[in-house]
Amino acid sequence: MGLATVTDRIGALRGEMRKRGIDMYIVPTSDFHESEYVGDYFKARSFLTGFTGSAGTAVITQEEAGLWTDGRYFIQAQKELADSPVKLYRMGEEGVPAVKEYVREKLREGGCLGFDGRAMNARAGEAYAQIAAGKQGSIAADEDLAGVIWEDRPPFPKHPAFLLDEKYAGECTASKLRKVRDKMEEKQADVHILTSLYDIAWLFNIRGGDIAHVPVAMSFAAVTQEESIWFVHPQALTPEVSGYCAENGIKTKGYEEIYEYARDIPAGSKVMLDKATVNFRICSSLRAEIVQEWNPTELWRAVKNDTEIANIRNAHVKDGVAFTKFMYWLKSHIKTEKITEISAAEYLRERRQEQDLFMDLSFDTISAYGANAAMMHYSATKETDALLHPQGFLLVDSGGHYLDGSTDITRTLALGPLSQEQKQHFTLVCRGNLNLAAAKFLYGCRGTNLDILARGPLWSQGIDYKCGTGHGIGYFLNVHEGPNAFRWKHLSASNSDCVLEEGMVTTDEPGIYLEGKYGIRTENELLCKKSEKNEYGQFMEFEIITYAPIDLDAILPQEMTLSERKLLNEYHKMVYGKVSPFLDAEEKEWLKEYTREI
Repeated sequence: MGLATVTDRIGALRGEMRKRGIDMYIVPTSDFHESEYVGDYFKARSFLTGFTGSAGTAVITQEEAGLWTDGRYFIQAQKELADSPVKLYRMGEEGVPAVKEYVREKLREGGCLGFDGRAMNARAGEAYAQIAAGKQGSIAADEDLAGVIWEDRPPFPKHPAFLLDEKYAGECTASKLRKVRDKMEEKQADVHILTSLYDIAWLFNIRGGDIAHVPVAMSFAAVTQEESIWFVHPQALTPEVSGYCAENGIKTKGYEEIYEYARDIPAGSKVMLDKATVNFRICSSLRAEIVQEWNPTELWRAVKNDTEIANIRNAHVKDGVAFTKFMYWLKSHIKTEKITEISAAEYLRERRQEQDLFMDLSFDTISAYGANAAMMHYSATKETDALLHPQGFLLVDSGGHYLDGSTDITRTLALGPLSQEQKQHFTLVCRGNLNLAAAKFLYGCRGTNLDILARGPLWSQGIDYKCGTGHGIGYFLNVHEGPNAFRWKHLSASNSDCVLEEGMVTTDEPGIYLEGKYGIRTENELLCKKSEKNEYGQFMEFEIITYAPIDLDAILPQEMTLSERKLLNEYHKMVYGKVSPFLDAEEKEWLKEYTREI
């Protein structure tokens, strides 16, 4: 059966739903581990709807098909869904129902609600089960219906894993396991089930290659006071990894054996887990009592140890050198060479590859010219690859994975003449970025307390951006991690509104996005540190650890306060000091000009 179009695929899915008596089917953007980015095997929502963004949920009934996504993807989703039967629901917009509200309204009395219980976290799955029960209905969570109709589905990822040496990790696995067991003892738990791929990678000091640009191995883990078990495909177990597991008392079992293991945990036992990441099928398999607890490893890996911090600073110097070389090349050649979004991104990738301990890009580079940059997560393709001209803005959001850390930097670069409005907006974004980085605050503050510092200059002009201001950064892991973040909205069902701790690294990335015109974003990473302690308490501050120029060609100094200009001058002085020793004479002279005092 040919399923060439979205209409064909949704029609085929509806046919499978009718066979099984399913009235409504939910397809989230998820693998079996609640990962942010997923491998091609798991892109069922994209397969069904044609929307390729990394966040969204599809809901299919016999009459309707809807796609919910957030503000980062409104423009992209509108374009990708334009000629399909899928209706776009803009999450968070006035009058737009949330997915659960829609399901509650549209599921008929006595109806059956379906989803793949492996690709739905337990918290969400239980909420949907309650909605179905409220309608005197049922759920069908045992089948992946998208997989039934997906004939040329990519293979399940099974790549070799590898070890992260303690000179990079800064703490051995035995020490990390002791902390987990202490937490279990505190919570009186017999077993801890861990399904977050980032937490498992951090706990075992193991990395993998099962998700593009996210060095993790598809696996589950269980820890008791006596043993730890890693449920993983045999292909991950190289001789070195197998030997390491044996040395560290880590038993290995087949990936799918987690479900049988969960089922066999005796009734009366207590299992500590996080329902926001453990999938619905695992939790449904348990006869034991569940102790709901945020994965303690999430906070531990967010607070970088001294070894990691020293390594990360070093990684950022290398990354800053790569980006500065790219910026110099782009500024010097834009009038004489044919450069496109993709060829610019490729040049930047080559500069990163030259750096010591480089492993991979930390995500697909966003190289977006002109109006394309108004789409926050735009990705250039052969069809959309815009030719760059010596005018307007190029937004470049990029990063690298090094054995000594992961980076994420955004710069918006003036390729030539700019309008007064473009310069004003660029300056507003720069001011927001600098003001947040300069924050001094009492210990106990959260990202929600400080977000206004970045948005303040924009809000004063009636401008906003439809996303958070910053996210945590993994250590040679996912470039987006929690629980630390900067945002103004409190998310009640999230662990992301945590206290900012010394050792946390969080991005600082305000922006302005004008559909059909341009996008501007300036992003640095901030390391949280202790400042003075006095009768008022422990004060905290940030150290900027991203080293690359902010384009002075787009700045209006007269629209900055004296203190803001001082902050920018101090930042640029630091950038020159960190980066210039690794540049040739021409590049160094250029950097001196682009880090001059204003």
